[in-house]
Amino acid sequence: MKTAFHLPRRVVAALAFSSAAIIVFSMTDANTQSQSTTPLEVPARTLPVPDTVSPAMQRLIGAPLSGNWNSWPKTDEEWKKLSAAGGGRGLPALRERFKVKTEAMTVNGVQAYLVTPADLPAENRNRLLVHIHGGCYVLQGGEAATTEAIYMAGFGRFKVLSVDYRRPPEFPYPAALDDSVSVWKGALKMADPKNMAIFGTSAGGALTLSTVLRAKQEKLPLPAAIAPGTPMSDLTRTGDSFQTNHMVDNVLVAADGRCDAMARLYANGHDLKDPMLSPVYGDMRGFPPALLTTGTRDLLLSNTVRVHRKLRQAGVEAELHVYEGQSHAQYMRDVDAPETKEAFEEIARFFGKHLGK
Repeated sequence: MKTAFHLPRRVVAALAFSSAAIIVFSMTDANTQSQSTTPLEVPARTLPVPDTVSPAMQRLIGAPLSGNWNSWPKTDEEWKKLSAAGGGRGLPALRERFKVKTEAMTVNGVQAYLVTPADLPAENRNRLLVHIHGGCYVLQGGEAATTEAIYMAGFGRFKVLSVDYRRPPEFPYPAALDDSVSVWKGALKMADPKNMAIFGTSAGGALTLSTVLRAKQEKLPLPAAIAPGTPMSDLTRTGDSFQTNHMVDNVLVAADGRCDAMARLYANGHDLKDPMLSPVYGDMRGFPPALLTTGTRDLLLSNTVRVHRKLRQAGVEAELHVYEGQSHAQYMRDVDAPETKEAFEEIARFFGKHLGK
């Protein structure tokens, strides 16, 4: 026996409307998806210096584009001259200002500098920070490498061991990473890893991340926390801010500029997607808590954001601090800017929270 089911007209009409709506929404969705791949055309515009930052930071933000952003050495001799170790600008005055002393030493075969504040707080006496300097893998060798370490020792009152890693053209990849890992191994004999952190900016931020990746590979103890500042975490020029902050960042300026040329000199033909060169592609499960710092005009804003998301997706505690108006690493380009003090004190608080005593 067959049973016939009859739906009321109102229900039939509703079903018909729903089906039509699904078709319309599906077509709209498809149109939206196809349109989303079309590049956005942005009209020429003028960017004012924000009045939401300090006068000192306004001067940095309002400065012209870096004069040498699109020029770099063409010969090995020119590269060697550029990468030569230097004494840094104004370091004696900076050390005096923060009441810190710097001692050159060799740690596990690698040149390094220990920066120690005169008034080391009791809670920091057994703590040690390892610093890996920036400079697009080529610049800031020798004592010049210690500027950021002095800031951290001064604002945070920590002992800081700064790595003076080897640089190209004579020492391309993986020399800088090998030296950073070697110093970490040496540091493990100087302090308990639960009382240690690693930090650095730009190339130093990337090396902070890749050092932890290598330490994981080699089953070494990991630091209790890390602070990669605006890391060069992807050398393949991938990321939204390479487009949105093109010619807006007045430090790096563009993805294919001087810093990129230095990074490629360091890579020396190696696969740029290798996580040891572009750590955003690495396995970040098991990483220590991390604090990442960048600015709204930073060419590497996306490099920083993507690392933060990668860490969070791996279940790692991670904070992302984005500063108003700042281009690449401008949080450490003027010791008198209140934003500089703020950035380093944020990192110090984060380390204070996660490091043992």
